[in-house]
Amino acid sequence: SMGVGGGMVLILYLTIFAGYSQTEAQGINLIYFIPTALISLIIHSKNGLIEWKSVLPAIFCGVIFAAVGSYLALNIDPSILRRCFGGFVLLIGIKELFLLKTG
Repeated sequence: SMGVGGGMVLILYLTIFAGYSQTEAQGINLIYFIPTALISLIIHSKNGLIEWKSVLPAIFCGVIFAAVGSYLALNIDPSILRRCFGGFVLLIGIKELFLLKTG
């Protein structure tokens, strides 16, 4: 929520070390995200970093894609889901290593 990427780390921890299935780990991550996102919203709002006219469209899109993602996660074979998530984490890691951040 603050740019750390803790959600990915949490899912990796829960699946590799704590023994949760991919689907359970993603559910726990989503529950963890709610209070974290609210705190981040308060902090960013106090710092004047929220574009309020973009909030409703972002919420609308987020709810739709969360529902679609949940449906897909429950209906995809766990081994395929695990590979897709691993590929996503790998791509994000490569992006973070090789692309310069501006701003």
